[in-house]
Amino acid sequence: MKELIRRSVTCAVLISCALLCPAQTRKVGNPEANLPPNIVQITAFGERPVVSPDGKRIAFMSKSYGDAFEFDLGSKLIRLLTGHFHNEGFLRVHYLSNGDFFLIGARKFTDIRTTRQRDQEMWVMKADAKTPPLPLDHKISEGVAVSRTRMRIAWSNTHDQYPEMLARGESVLYTADVVYKDGAPSLVNKKEVVRSKSTECTLEAQDFRNDDTELIYTCYRAPHYADVMGVDLNTGKVTTYRKIDGEYNEVEGISPDGRWTLVESSRDQGPDRQNSSNIDLWKLKLEAKSADFVRMTHWGDYEGYKASNPVVSPDGSWFAFQSARTNEPAGVGHGIFLFKLK
Repeated sequence: MKELIRRSVTCAVLISCALLCPAQTRKVGNPEANLPPNIVQITAFGERPVVSPDGKRIAFMSKSYGDAFEFDLGSKLIRLLTGHFHNEGFLRVHYLSNGDFFLIGARKFTDIRTTRQRDQEMWVMKADAKTPPLPLDHKISEGVAVSRTRMRIAWSNTHDQYPEMLARGESVLYTADVVYKDGAPSLVNKKEVVRSKSTECTLEAQDFRNDDTELIYTCYRAPHYADVMGVDLNTGKVTTYRKIDGEYNEVEGISPDGRWTLVESSRDQGPDRQNSSNIDLWKLKLEAKSADFVRMTHWGDYEGYKASNPVVSPDGSWFAFQSARTNEPAGVGHGIFLFKLK
């Protein structure tokens, strides 16, 4: 009798898990060869796309070379932005509101992990890319938020970059303005906006919102989850937009009107795949504890693939993103794609 009861309980548990935590069925093939009509591929290599202020060009990185490139949506031509001067490799490229390039890279390459976590700095290069970038003399942790309308940025720092200022596990979000004096860029009006003293919430800036009065950011939650947050830059009030226990949600490109944002999410990937390696792109309405969450890409339907690093066009009619692999580090991409929204 005890054995019968044990088997019945085990069966009930397995059935409940199957109903509540279904594993996603994987398709044969790959998503790059099976594109829906509203998605087109524009490059066969590259990662971390960003859109120019006029919406006519897309800058992106190539991890293989550590160089920045630019794709012209009209001519379909690609130009190398950082190949005419010596550099140790860049991690990211962005457009400032005046059209100049904002670069993230180290002065010296040590090894992949150390250089990425400890030595990344901010640089500014003129829009014509004819002269080497100039340093802002400030280190940065991971990505940067760039205002669409002002020469304003936001970023984070951790103990790795400034061990004399920040304790282990601590991270801080800052805002500042980029100004030019005698042709050289510098940071002014630096302000601390959020501080976390625990690895329960490691901070990374993503986008400005509401005429730059709010900063949308990711809270990376140990051991491998992430949440979508925002902070009012006038009052310091923090808003939780999406925080689900046991789910990875990293905020990415925001719409030009600030009403919604794209998120790298592990939702729908199955209970054993709730992490940054198993993500697709979702559209989140930016309201407190939002439940308006719609899946946009289905790269994760294919074993070994993920879609990541989306950025929305200035008119909100499309977004660019990269194709990526689940077994590679975050940010590594295999080509840039455009997703038509309207």
